[in-house]
Amino acid sequence: MRKHSVIILIMLVPMIVGIAVLIGLLSMWNKPLGPSLELPTQITRTSTLSPTSAAQGLDSTAVSTPTQAPTTAQISTPTQLPVTNAEPLCGGPAVMTILAIGSDERSPGYLYGLADTVRVVRIDFITPRVMMVDLPRDLWVEIPGIADHYGITHGKLNQAYFFGNPGMGYYDGPGEGPGLLARTLEVNFGLRVDHYLAIDMETFIGVIDAVNGVDIYVDTPIDLNEPGSTEDPALKLEVGTHHLDGELAGILARNRQPTTFQRALYQNMILRGLQNKVFSPSIIPELPNLIAEFSHSVQTDLSLNDINKLVCLGQALTEDNTVNVTFPEGMFTAGRVYDPYRNANTFIFEVDPEQMRAYMADFMNGTWPSR
Repeated sequence: MRKHSVIILIMLVPMIVGIAVLIGLLSMWNKPLGPSLELPTQITRTSTLSPTSAAQGLDSTAVSTPTQAPTTAQISTPTQLPVTNAEPLCGGPAVMTILAIGSDERSPGYLYGLADTVRVVRIDFITPRVMMVDLPRDLWVEIPGIADHYGITHGKLNQAYFFGNPGMGYYDGPGEGPGLLARTLEVNFGLRVDHYLAIDMETFIGVIDAVNGVDIYVDTPIDLNEPGSTEDPALKLEVGTHHLDGELAGILARNRQPTTFQRALYQNMILRGLQNKVFSPSIIPELPNLIAEFSHSVQTDLSLNDINKLVCLGQALTEDNTVNVTFPEGMFTAGRVYDPYRNANTFIFEVDPEQMRAYMADFMNGTWPSR
């Protein structure tokens, strides 16, 4: 009897080892690639004042930016989406919300760097549909969790990411820079995200080059030459289709002329071109290699499993179900405020927090108002 037990145990060893290896692989498959956000159940504002009124040295001569008519990107949708019993595609959740950050960090590791771009991406795995919105980086906001560092309680939105990154030593909470930025968005505007992805400009350029560039359509001439510099004909984009390599895409993505809001529109053009390229039949087989190549060059808490779901869903996305929405410029007021970190007055945008919260609530519900 004992002999049979030994034989059975020997036979079970490979199975046990196989199960252990499988569990290990599944753990790696589902393990976040970077620090998790670990957002608490509820985040509340520590100040009873609005971010702007709590600041010191606010310039009373603030100038309102001109009101602009809603663009075609501002869509009117029903206040409530239809109820459906459909299962999410690609094994995903019903909805995933990602905080996407364009970092100006110029060295590896994401130890420092401001958030040059702050976007929120809402991904509906049932419809399917993707909605993206760009938040002005110069919004003056309350930044939680760092008041014990030189008394700093407020700053620009892009500084929340800056103070949170480990090289600064200002923030002890989870998620590093993206974690503090996510908390800042929830405290000020009630916006809650599930995941984050930060990418620096060098990696962004590398991704564009890795897919052999992207095509964009320009309906109004764009001059990317710096004022006062020697004119480069390659930086003048006339009406029509243009093929951008990584370097030219990077220049266009950073351009703020004629206003800072224009940059978001240029980035939308590039992202649309990148979406069309990445999910083209010729590139899809190469996606696993591309993801492996750049997975260590980005700052993200997405797992390989999460990324696989996004790639799967991406093949069902078209221009019709990928929407870039924009705030009306009249929401924001230009002004100057004293920045205790820089010890100087700095340019900022102010916004009515309740109006911003209303927009963000609609965004999280998958709608976008025409207010």
